Amino acid sequence: MKILITGTAGFIGYHLVKNLADNNEQEICGIDNINNYYDQTIKYARLKDTGIEREAIKDILPVQSNKYNNYQFIKIDLADKENLEKIFIKYKPDIVVNLAAQAGVRHSLENPDAYIHSNINGFLNLLECCRFNPIKHLVYASSSSVYGNSAKIPYSENDKTDSPVSLYAATKKFNELLAYSYSHLYGIPATGLRFFTVYGPYGRPDMAPMLFTNAISKGEPIKVFNNGVMMRDFTYVDDIIEGIVRVIKKIPENKPPHKVYNIGCSNPVKLIDFINILKEEIGKEAHMIMLPMQQGDVYQTYADTRLLEDDIGYKPNTSLKDGIKLFVEWYKHHA
Repeated sequence: MKILITGTAGFIGYHLVKNLADNNEQEICGIDNINNYYDQTIKYARLKDTGIEREAIKDILPVQSNKYNNYQFIKIDLADKENLEKIFIKYKPDIVVNLAAQAGVRHSLENPDAYIHSNINGFLNLLECCRFNPIKHLVYASSSSVYGNSAKIPYSENDKTDSPVSLYAATKKFNELLAYSYSHLYGIPATGLRFFTVYGPYGRPDMAPMLFTNAISKGEPIKVFNNGVMMRDFTYVDDIIEGIVRVIKKIPENKPPHKVYNIGCSNPVKLIDFINILKEEIGKEAHMIMLPMQQGDVYQTYADTRLLEDDIGYKPNTSLKDGIKLFVEWYKHHA
């Protein structure tokens, strides 16, 4: 089976490649534009860990992994429709997993064009390629941010998601709408996954777990928004990957063939409690600067995963304490 994964220099994409390549079950083609939204050093480190050397990377040209015989990488932007089509024609993927996206709530306030370019135009190009090069299943990343500031908890896939509080959230909701319409019009089997606050090794440096760990380790202050009174459904990355792998094999059979699932730990904790566990594992005190809520942020996230459990037979189960311990152990060896 051939699988095309977008965003393989990214946090979740990197971990998915590792999982699938280690199992040696698929022929994998990974793509990423390696943009400079955050420090590219960690992106190249992820790629290197999957056998893709920085010096070998050239635009549009495939690079064979020196670690996995079943993995190739191509640097390309999803907005480059012409060359994206060529990749589909050449590799003829059976499965497509779209993990590429312009992420970050705050950045969407400062650079909205980047979100339309990547999350809307790029995703539309991917759908068009799936339309004209038939595939067995499209799995794509959505986000818990589509629920906005809903007061109803836990968040269920049947809840209304028409009040996004950031442009990033709006683009992820639009991805769901686009995927549904392509499933309806062209019969493309598609599954959207709403991820809940993913953390773990090689995590994004712009997210709280990495930001806090860096600062606490160096004795620097951390910015704690809404005075730490926020609830987050932190989900360890290995649980997310296990969910993706299982969903890949569960092709929707409903009409139209489109499904959406939450993937979260279903155990939200206060941000301040997360910080307390983190500093305990690091072994240093946290110097906190208390700030008001950021514009575009939400007060809480909390996943109802009953649909995932019923359909896929899976529920994330890594406790926050265990997940943070694994993350901090990784950090101490890679910082």
